[in-house]
Amino acid sequence: MPRTATIHRTTAETQIELTLNLDGTGKSELSTGVGFFDHMLTHIAKHGLFDLTVKCVGDLHIDAHHTVEDVGICFGKALVECLGNKACIRRYGDATVPMDEALVTSAIDLSGRPFLVWKADVPNELLGTFSSALAEEFWRAVSSAGLLTLHVVVHHGRNAHHIVETIFKATARALRAAVETDPRATGIPSTKGVL
Repeated sequence: MPRTATIHRTTAETQIELTLNLDGTGKSELSTGVGFFDHMLTHIAKHGLFDLTVKCVGDLHIDAHHTVEDVGICFGKALVECLGNKACIRRYGDATVPMDEALVTSAIDLSGRPFLVWKADVPNELLGTFSSALAEEFWRAVSSAGLLTLHVVVHHGRNAHHIVETIFKATARALRAAVETDPRATGIPSTKGVL
């Protein structure tokens, strides 16, 4: 079965169409109106080996917050739809990724229980039109809508661009590991029998 989903979301603040293929090759077509955010979404596709298309028209005359958060909600919902009952997936994934002076660990459990632990001291800077604080908002939205537990730990780093980019790369790689199918597994990866 193909693990793909298309999510449509229309509110007074954003209009979004997002398509996700978990078994892709890392291709992306992104148009959110926020250049740095598109750059980060490219890393999710490339390092997760997901095919990802995002078209978003948001209220950027206010700021990028609603665009970033709502795309995160759509990405999380797409994950849930792609994974179905989660039979035979690895469920857990983690990655530690360096980028110059920055080092980040991301760990994921596709548990069905949304929770975000964010141990990330990110300098509060504007990266193009993307506030560095929006990185946490994006991943909070993904974990909530995607029903997953996510721990992000920034071990060290000084440059806000490097730190945020490394968070996206590490989390994409952790997610890639978690959604992989395990050829030895049968059924749901939980003693409860449901995730």
